[in-house]
Amino acid sequence: MTYTYPLPLRWADQDSYGHINNSSYLTYFEEARTRMVAAMLPTDEAERRRHAFVVQQALIDYKAPLDYRNDPVSVDVWVTRCRGARLELGCAIRDMEKTYAEATIKMAAYDLETGAPRRMTEQELAYLSRYSDS
Repeated sequence: MTYTYPLPLRWADQDSYGHINNSSYLTYFEEARTRMVAAMLPTDEAERRRHAFVVQQALIDYKAPLDYRNDPVSVDVWVTRCRGARLELGCAIRDMEKTYAEATIKMAAYDLETGAPRRMTEQELAYLSRYSDS
């Protein structure tokens, strides 16, 4: 299953050509990813710090220019790999007609208090499995 977030474009994200600037795509992926995992994160701030996820690598393949418009785009996020401390997500920005960008985001489960990677909990693995593409 894929998580889909309908993301409204921001006028300030366009460049002098009227296209959404390439740097905004990473923010769009972050916004959708954050919303996808929000339900599994602890509500207590101290617990959130001990059960964080950090980005290790982001690879974006730009497919087509995205012109600014009032209609939102769909930002899709799915889990391609999830094991131990490693989480890999596939992402896409698209609408009904085309795909504008695809990305692979590699993340690590991380304890901000100790400054070290941590193994994902059974609850996290169960939650993320609902968005697995396998």
